Amino acid sequence: MSAAFVIRLARESDIPALEQLIPLSVRALQSQHYSAAQMAAALGPVFGVDRHLINDATYFVVEADGQTVGCGGWSRRKAVFGGDRGRAGEDTFLDPSQDPARIRAFFVHPGWARRGIGRALLAACEDALLTAGFHHAVLVATLTGEPLYTAFGYQVEERCQTPLPGGLALPVVRMSKRFDARTTPSASSISPAGTAASSAASAARIPLEPR
Repeated sequence: MSAAFVIRLARESDIPALEQLIPLSVRALQSQHYSAAQMAAALGPVFGVDRHLINDATYFVVEADGQTVGCGGWSRRKAVFGGDRGRAGEDTFLDPSQDPARIRAFFVHPGWARRGIGRALLAACEDALLTAGFHHAVLVATLTGEPLYTAFGYQVEERCQTPLPGGLALPVVRMSKRFDARTTPSASSISPAGTAASSAASAARIPLEPR
């Protein structure tokens, strides 16, 4: 395997790979906290591709050796989780001066877990939302993802249950983070063209952490 991965903005052509990655990631990495029935019911309503994120240029994919090994993004729209299929009434844009941005839909290939991909994606998202004028972010974390967000300074707001088909429910954690007014985007921001911004063009290639 390569010693580095590349983060870029997602494209419509990435959707087939994302539709394969998401259930693979969920079933392998979420099984410590959720039953097979919960994961199956959550695929689609909770865990799924949101094309609005791709079209808004707020969703990233991570590639290594030509393979999609991770994805995640942020949103300037109202929805806080879930795929876009069947969603109604949650597509309005947020006001950066008043509303928090959303951190959305992080998934990592199980063969590439614990190598810094989630941390790199979250850093890219925070850089991008700060550039867009947001100074507050919220998210709905799975129990598996909670430690990552805690390490980045996100605070637990509420522990709750997301209803699922078949009378099931998914325990999740609502979290938030406020950024200091002096916080500025780092040099590793991803530009709209999908490359590393400014003089840090090499920053999109991030060394992997050992297992």
